[in-house]
Amino acid sequence: MTWTIRRLGPGDEAALRVLTLGDFDLDVGDQAEPHEPLDVAAAQRYLTDPSVVHWVAFQGEEILGFLYAHVLPLRYTRVRPRELLFYEIGVRSAHRRRGIGRALVHAMTQFMAVEGLAEVWVLADNPGAVDFYRACGFSSANEQPTYMTRAIEPE
Repeated sequence: MTWTIRRLGPGDEAALRVLTLGDFDLDVGDQAEPHEPLDVAAAQRYLTDPSVVHWVAFQGEEILGFLYAHVLPLRYTRVRPRELLFYEIGVRSAHRRRGIGRALVHAMTQFMAVEGLAEVWVLADNPGAVDFYRACGFSSANEQPTYMTRAIEPE
């Protein structure tokens, strides 16, 4: 199987929509319903946002997997002024364990080298994810923080 990896950008609104509607097959969790795709204007904002880095693995026109990250500016420049938040990765269930996830991580690390980003971090929420990230060169400290969220209603 041959695939190509490409970073999404302006003009990729249709691919972003297909990717979003097919998320249930890309998620290793128990997602039962597809996510709602962005409208055209929101998709254009997303695809032109320089802090958004989103790679997709294609086989022809078929989307096999993706990796989504954000470049985060830091408030200090002690070592580096920016870092990368590795937000999400997914590979279609029929194409897992064929190197697509590793190839997506490689595309991300190449981007980091070119952009001068020295560090990337990811929240691993299950043992399979932890094993995958470790196999890709990630490590963790012994003590990990508690992941917390808070939702608010928009005004």
